[in-house]
Amino acid sequence: MAGEVRVAITADADLVDARAEGRAMAERLGFPRPDPTLIATAISEVARNIVVHVGRGEILLRPIQEAHRYGLVVIARDEGAGIRDLEGALREEYSARGGLGLGLSGARRLMDEFEIESSADTGTTVTMKKWRPRDELERLREERRRRE
Repeated sequence: MAGEVRVAITADADLVDARAEGRAMAERLGFPRPDPTLIATAISEVARNIVVHVGRGEILLRPIQEAHRYGLVVIARDEGAGIRDLEGALREEYSARGGLGLGLSGARRLMDEFEIESSADTGTTVTMKKWRPRDELERLREERRRRE
């Protein structure tokens, strides 16, 4: 599996880099279309929130694996003042100024798992996961490697 990737988010141009890294990792992990695009779009939305509301943060991309599936975890972090109205920010009609119009609720819909923690003391961390089932041939190859 591919290694961990960190992308500093300080300006709009960083969104392009974060999207590209997310799409590339999803493709390396064998995600079928349109999943790499969905992952890239979710990354855009959370990264845009960092730029608009805080000014700096990071996106961490990491492959993850379980017995019968593998996937990609995206962690978006900032050290801002937190989200005052977290419930409101997760509503469908709410989106950051200048984003793709999906906001946090759209990112949540695009990914399989979505968690958000936000406080004035620690900032905001969004953790999103997209899963892909492992096919039988891949599982057998891995079991064989472990036995060797």
